[in-house]
Amino acid sequence: MTDSPPGTQLTDVEEYAAAVLDVVRRIPSGRAMTYGLIAEIVGEELGRGGPRQVGSVLAGSGGRYAHLVPDDDDQDDDAPVADGDRVPWWRVVNAAGSPPQHHLTEALDALRAEGCPLSRDGRRVNLRRAVWFPEDD
Repeated sequence: MTDSPPGTQLTDVEEYAAAVLDVVRRIPSGRAMTYGLIAEIVGEELGRGGPRQVGSVLAGSGGRYAHLVPDDDDQDDDAPVADGDRVPWWRVVNAAGSPPQHHLTEALDALRAEGCPLSRDGRRVNLRRAVWFPEDD
C-alpha cells in the first residue's frame, strides 16, 4: 500500500500514516470522506487506529509524514489548493460534514472549487451526495 523506498522498514506509526495517506490521496475531486470512514478502512487492514489518529496523520502530512507520500504524483493537476499539497486533506471532514475549524475557509473554498456538494448554508459537505468509498473507483 505504501511507496516507501525498497529495504525501508516502517514503524507501526509510519505504517498507519502511510495507509491513511494512501486512502486520502485516492479521494476524487468533488468527493469527500469522514475521519471515521477512513479509520474503518485502514482498521480493517491494520487492526488499529480511529478517527482521532486519522486527524493526527493529516495534521502531520505536510511535514512529519511527507516522506510517506510519493513524489510521482497521481493527484489531480487541477487541485485547488496550491503550495505543493500532495494530500487533499480538505476532502476529509467530520461526521457532520464539517472541515477542520482552523482551516474551515480554505477547505470550503477548495471543496467549492472542485464542485463538491455542500449544505444549503455552504458550511458543510453534503455527505449523502459527496461521500466516496474506495470500492467506487
